[in-house]
Amino acid sequence: MTKIDDVARLAGVSTATVSRALRGLPTVSAATRRRVLAAAEQLDYEVSPSASRLAGGRTGTVAVVVPRITRWFFSTVVEAVEEYLHQSGYDLLLYNLGGREQVRQRVLRTANLHKRVDAIMLVATPLRPADLTALATLDLPGVTISSGSRVPNWPCVRIDDVAAARTATRHLIDLGHHRIAHICGDPDDELAFTTHLDRRRGYQEELRSAGLRPDPSLDVESTFTIDGGNRAAVELLARGEPPTAIVAACDEMAMGAMTAVRDAGLRVPQDVSVIGIDDHDLAGVLGLSTIAQPAAEQGRMAARMLLDLLGARPLGATVRQRRAGCDTPVILPTRLVVRDSTAPPRAH
Repeated sequence: MTKIDDVARLAGVSTATVSRALRGLPTVSAATRRRVLAAAEQLDYEVSPSASRLAGGRTGTVAVVVPRITRWFFSTVVEAVEEYLHQSGYDLLLYNLGGREQVRQRVLRTANLHKRVDAIMLVATPLRPADLTALATLDLPGVTISSGSRVPNWPCVRIDDVAAARTATRHLIDLGHHRIAHICGDPDDELAFTTHLDRRRGYQEELRSAGLRPDPSLDVESTFTIDGGNRAAVELLARGEPPTAIVAACDEMAMGAMTAVRDAGLRVPQDVSVIGIDDHDLAGVLGLSTIAQPAAEQGRMAARMLLDLLGARPLGATVRQRRAGCDTPVILPTRLVVRDSTAPPRAH
């Protein structure tokens, strides 16, 4: 294997000059650069990408932080981010918090993260004041996905969770439902943070706009899982008169609710309609009506924003200088997808 020393020997220059010439730095004369390039071509010398990045003060790596990689939304986003970064010559360093406080502190509050990565992406990661302070100290470019993990002066990509829940609720109202329940995220669940509040607000706002009063007995909190949705629906169905429709804060909750309805001897959608939010990969298979959010596109757009920030960084400029005025969120559209799980209420 040809080494940089071989190129330097053939070109009659130092290895440092070879490195500068191959990186295109202006401190090398045109004649010397031509001689180095000719020697490199003659010896079939290939520059190591990692060595080149390190020589330029870059690691070529982006840190991506997620609460739980096993959940559909996070895995979909990460896959899209990894693909986009790979096409641009960057690597992805995944930090899966997994509900472990020691991992959170090691990732978000470590002082040497800037030595390992060039930028940070937070995917729906709840942040505490100490986290924000630590991120500001790192002075790395960053971007967030989802409204719950906003960082001052960082760009944000997200959907309008209030509008998504309003659309889901409006669909049921347009079908003729009046007794509409809501399965909300548990505020103690790390995955809920602000998303559950926004979606609950959208549900309540749409009811009020239709002249319907939100009924606290039809609003149940649970975890953002199939089991959580199942438990919440069992509780709803046990509260006297059951709802004729359910809005679930996510598709996995909706899937659990559908199972609970059928286990109770009722039919979906003849007895109880169910709608979720996400357009999970299994939503089509299960016939689940939902509000589709572009999870992969959020990942690609966030990755593109990060690379733009890295490419736009002038030598010697601080991240704060470079990011000024770039914290207006980019909101991607959602859409209603009607399948078999919603229908007009049964006539009594």
